[in-house]
Amino acid sequence: MKVQVKKKIAEAQDIVALELADPSGQPLPVFSAGAHIDVQLGEGLSRQYSLCNNPADRSRYVLGVLLEPESRGGSKAVHALNEGDILEISEPRNHFPLDAGAKQSVLLAGGIGITPILCMAERLAHIGAAFKLHYCTRAPERTAFRARLEAEAIQPHARVYYDNAPESERISLKEIIGEPQADKHLYVCGPGGFIDAVLNTAKSLGWPESRLHREYFTGVTATTGEGETFQVKVASSGQVIDVEPDQSITDALAANGIDVPVSCEQGVCGTCLTRVLEGEPDHRDLYLTDAEREANDQMLPCCSRSRSPMLVLDL
Repeated sequence: MKVQVKKKIAEAQDIVALELADPSGQPLPVFSAGAHIDVQLGEGLSRQYSLCNNPADRSRYVLGVLLEPESRGGSKAVHALNEGDILEISEPRNHFPLDAGAKQSVLLAGGIGITPILCMAERLAHIGAAFKLHYCTRAPERTAFRARLEAEAIQPHARVYYDNAPESERISLKEIIGEPQADKHLYVCGPGGFIDAVLNTAKSLGWPESRLHREYFTGVTATTGEGETFQVKVASSGQVIDVEPDQSITDALAANGIDVPVSCEQGVCGTCLTRVLEGEPDHRDLYLTDAEREANDQMLPCCSRSRSPMLVLDL
């Protein structure tokens, strides 16, 4: 669907916030805390951005986007947008849903990972649920959405940590995560290293996978040039396709007229999630949980490969 950039705001150093609305003023599709949209930013360039405004406000979608020094084009394209520009976006999808029924929620954000986390915090505050928000940034000038963090409903539950602060003022993951409880859930979003540190700490404290929720913003670049050729069989037609070391599975399929929807191509967003009927995938994504990978009945073919000579995919 088409939306218009109604506002473009400098939220912090290298971070802009965009307010998107229907050009004719119609309400936008509903979404829930943790949801994201795909944004088309040019020929073949699609990126996912979390929605960070109040889900009850259907007049707009608000995005926060960091200008990445190693951008593959997405963040640079967003920062080059102007108010009034028309964009094509998808309807919201949510691979990072909030369990609003939990009695306690621990929310951790690293950098621009604050976007879905802030939306969750505001939702939990609205329904009167118990939560703590911990937000790690490099420095005060790189801290986005500070006014919302200081709002009456959020400020008592939130703490911001700066990488350039004295050691005594930096975050202690063990302390803030604490011991697992049956009614306690943890949510984390941010750079991969930050997420891994949070999840590893939680697991070391005994947290079960079922109460750990994460969303990566960037993942792996589809690995090519290593490993051996393997084959993929399309279950519906029986067609067998070779996947060369310098190809992703989705590229090999596309070259043979079989299109699998892709978006991030880094194993983060889940757009290309495909059922595996036979064979053993070599999972290289950041989307599936450990338990889902061990089941070997689904994979992300944009970045993952095969440990067996052939994979039979439900296509």
